[in-house]
Amino acid sequence: MGEIKFGTDGWRAIISEDFTFDNVKVVSQAISDFLKREYKKEKKIKVIVGYDPRFMSEKYAELAARVLIANGIYVILTDRPTPTPAVSYAIKHKRLNGGVMITASHNPPYYNGIKYKAFYAGSADPGIIGKIEKRLHKSKIRMASSGEMKKSPLIRYENVCPAHMKFLSSYLNWPVLKKGRFKILVDVMHGAADNFIERLLAGTKNKVVTIRSRRDAYFGGVNPEPIARNLKQLMREVKKGAFDIGIATDGDVDRIAIVGSDGKPLTGHKVIALLLVHFLEDRKMQGEVVQTICGTVLIDDIAKKYGLKMHEVPVGFKYVCDLMRSRDILIGGEEAGGIGFKNYIPERDGILSGLLVLEMMAFRNQSLSRILRDIEKEYGSFYYRRIDAKCASGVRKKLTGFLKSNPPSRILGKKVVDIKSYDGVKFILEDRSWLLLRLSGTEPIVRLYSEASTDKKALRMLEVGKKIVSSVR
Repeated sequence: MGEIKFGTDGWRAIISEDFTFDNVKVVSQAISDFLKREYKKEKKIKVIVGYDPRFMSEKYAELAARVLIANGIYVILTDRPTPTPAVSYAIKHKRLNGGVMITASHNPPYYNGIKYKAFYAGSADPGIIGKIEKRLHKSKIRMASSGEMKKSPLIRYENVCPAHMKFLSSYLNWPVLKKGRFKILVDVMHGAADNFIERLLAGTKNKVVTIRSRRDAYFGGVNPEPIARNLKQLMREVKKGAFDIGIATDGDVDRIAIVGSDGKPLTGHKVIALLLVHFLEDRKMQGEVVQTICGTVLIDDIAKKYGLKMHEVPVGFKYVCDLMRSRDILIGGEEAGGIGFKNYIPERDGILSGLLVLEMMAFRNQSLSRILRDIEKEYGSFYYRRIDAKCASGVRKKLTGFLKSNPPSRILGKKVVDIKSYDGVKFILEDRSWLLLRLSGTEPIVRLYSEASTDKKALRMLEVGKKIVSSVR
């Protein structure tokens, strides 16, 4: 039946290889068993099932719903492709017990997957995922027929996007946004973001153009991951059309990328730094900050200036989410562009992130490049790079142990002063630059990350990382 293995944010697999109808039933039954055990004292167990525009996602969502209702669970099934944050918000808004999202997020088009969202409207923590995994293949699958589903009082079809958009609208500073007169290009990468940003800004003097909004199961031939190599059209058209900013969201809309007026994308780190400064200086908000192990020194320095407590967690927004539930977190983010905010749900939201960058520009009546120059003048320049390299299974099994037992003492002539190995292995150098090597939780690759005071050095550090990987025997 193929392998079912949950990674950093749910289960993802290649369609028809491991991601099959049978395996979707197995996972849905395990989720049903988990819910019935966790909420056995409740009269009604209620969940939402949503899906993105990937190939057959609506069919997989219907299949999951048929299993859930056959187990006596009430289901809200979205009636259209829906952003993950809208599904998560519905859990809070409707006081549901959880949610199932059919999506492979930013993975290649031939992948699909299932994210499980917990009762707190965010990524399920490792404890919850562990309980679901333990129930895989343990029970006989119960599934309603299509005919039974149509007649069942346990299911309701609903568009949950308007409620989510209404909440986003209430979160934003509209008197400030209405002052903006920016020209904005939005790339939804054929994902679930539709033209929501355009609609939200319709009553302002900002001009919004949306591209790649029609459904395309192949995502225009690129992965729906908002990184430079997949955003060439956005980068080209922002510069050519004299747009002030480009905003891109990933396949299920929980990640963001920002492109400046020069057509160059910002790193996820700089987007988080921008929004942290905006919250502190413009919105006058306070709280703690959390980023992942591949986070930037820039965030550390901003937090230090304002006396904010910093937290560092493994890669995976579920770890950021966990702290957002238990601490007064102002902003929590990951380098890939997933960012969560205080006074929201503990979830990433690409639409909200993009609109908050616009809010910052309107607040200061400044271009994005001017704001970035001011931040660099205050805190210095930091250059971040990341590459993914295919990794044979034999090397994957040995890599982490090899790095721990054979750490380099110097990299590019600089002494390694600290090593962190709780998620991959990170080498921190005496000049505060760093190199991280970690295995992907969702794909057969090794991810290499670096940060340095110059872009050239960051690239050279990645080359060192590649040589280290190739030396594993």
